[in-house]
Amino acid sequence: MADNELERLLAQRHKDVTLFDFEGKKVPCIIMEEKRFDEIMKTIAGKPISVETNLNILQDGLGHVFVNMALNFSQGEIEEKILLYANESMEFFEALTDTSMLALSSPRSEYGRSNVFMIQLPKPERTADALEIIKKGLKI
Repeated sequence: MADNELERLLAQRHKDVTLFDFEGKKVPCIIMEEKRFDEIMKTIAGKPISVETNLNILQDGLGHVFVNMALNFSQGEIEEKILLYANESMEFFEALTDTSMLALSSPRSEYGRSNVFMIQLPKPERTADALEIIKKGLKI
């Protein structure tokens, strides 16, 4: 990754992530812009839905690791791409692996209590594999 490529990715990364306690486990949560979160909720409200979650890992061999998370909703033709900088968010990926759950929320939500959309990841082994790739890329 050239310096300008690294700077470009750092400028594009999503910084609003957190963890919250849900039944004694830390659940990773992506905080979305309120307007976008509301649009998604209005589109999927009351419908049976699944969310295909793909983690595409980008690394430069120098210890910089980015994860492009693609969320494809089965209803409403919704596709969200969220770029995370793994160097800053290892706890996020560890929690994702531990719980196989991902939460989406708006900035005004009470994380873990209200206005949170929870996604159960169907293949926990995929997040475990991704975590190992991230750790190797970070040289942990």
